[in-house]
Amino acid sequence: MSLKGRRRCRSLPPDILSNLPDNIIDVILICLPSKEAVRTSILSKKWRYHWRRLTELTIDQSHWSTEEDLLYPTFKFSKLVYQLLTLHEGPITKFTIDITRLRSCPEIDFFIYLLSMNGIQHLVLHLPWKEGEEYKLSSLFTCLQLRHLALENCFIHPPSNFQGFDRLITLELCNVTISSELLGSLISHCSLLENLALVLSEVPVSNMIEINASKLKSFDFSGCISYISLTNVPLLTKVSLDLCEGSSMEAHNFHFVKFFESCFALEHLLFQFCFDEIDIAKPDEAPTRLPFDHNRVKRFCLPGIILELTYETLCCFCLLRSFPYLEYLEIEVCNDGDGYGYGDVELFKLERFADVTFNHLREVKLGEFWGDAHELEFLKLLLAKSPVLVTVTIDSYLLPKRRSKILAEVSNFWHVSPTVEVICRDLQRRSSIFEDETNRWKRMLLYY
Repeated sequence: MSLKGRRRCRSLPPDILSNLPDNIIDVILICLPSKEAVRTSILSKKWRYHWRRLTELTIDQSHWSTEEDLLYPTFKFSKLVYQLLTLHEGPITKFTIDITRLRSCPEIDFFIYLLSMNGIQHLVLHLPWKEGEEYKLSSLFTCLQLRHLALENCFIHPPSNFQGFDRLITLELCNVTISSELLGSLISHCSLLENLALVLSEVPVSNMIEINASKLKSFDFSGCISYISLTNVPLLTKVSLDLCEGSSMEAHNFHFVKFFESCFALEHLLFQFCFDEIDIAKPDEAPTRLPFDHNRVKRFCLPGIILELTYETLCCFCLLRSFPYLEYLEIEVCNDGDGYGYGDVELFKLERFADVTFNHLREVKLGEFWGDAHELEFLKLLLAKSPVLVTVTIDSYLLPKRRSKILAEVSNFWHVSPTVEVICRDLQRRSSIFEDETNRWKRMLLYY
């Protein structure tokens, strides 16, 4: 090199990227998506192999989808994951696969086996669903260091000698094939389990699930079930129940009252009733009150309740009577909006609640409000029985003229609270407040 060239090289600024400390490079890579982190290997020799020490990896369709897809996606996925896991150095504490749009992933169990040898602690598998094809995850039960586990669209069968995940804190199962007995056994063998979420649409309605988890703090269930038994949940504070069509909700079948007998620490409850079964249930079978008051319940949400259905309304009142320290009540009303209910309006009369006062209720939200007789009577009841009520928020799709008329009618209701304010909002101009709040709360139920 000529003297002029050497002088020019000496005048160039130093290579900042290559001179970064290793710990700074690691922090940068952690903040990047896995695909981009691997691509940093072209920056310099120092960066070339840094990605192999990443402790968290996420694989999704963006890793193999291109404008010119020349290879079969499943082959791309398998080759990609195999290369990542075999070239990786050190522990992998968190691994996420989201491939629900892929046709299949036949080697997924082998990949889990590789992860089990790398100290996997947080495993999330969103697998593709294909009728007649289930992914049996045998290697899953060798991952004994797991702390967080989320599975979707697979089959699991714990071996007879399996002693449980003794470090597991969060368990989320979505459309996972497992018998009720084995599911109950799996839960009971996770001694540190705090957060449990189940979406089990394929569970036969004749089955029941037993929850025996002394450390459990939140429980989120969605699906068809005959009975959920809470046998040992002294720390359970948050419960979300979304009972789908086909669930048995009659008092003599679902044991509605017994479900709450063990929830001594319950603070937040979301209860989605199942319409079809309740519609044919006998009103005289509905419980009037739980065996004892739940003095810790502060928040109660009822999405999609049909006030015209006598049995469902009585179950709602049963819970309201049993939550004397309730502070926040949110109800999304479900009806056809014609203003002509077919249920018994007498259920809401004040004389039926002579023994009830909502002494701590401060905020009420009513979603999908149409202003029919049942809704107005229910609102009248709440106003007359809530001495410290601060705000009542009504969300509706009604036209402005109809909304103003209802608001004027509500303002004439007798209210025991001197400071209560009734607010009526137009849902046509905003997203559903109830839906936003429900989704936020359900996310809170999960640890991650």
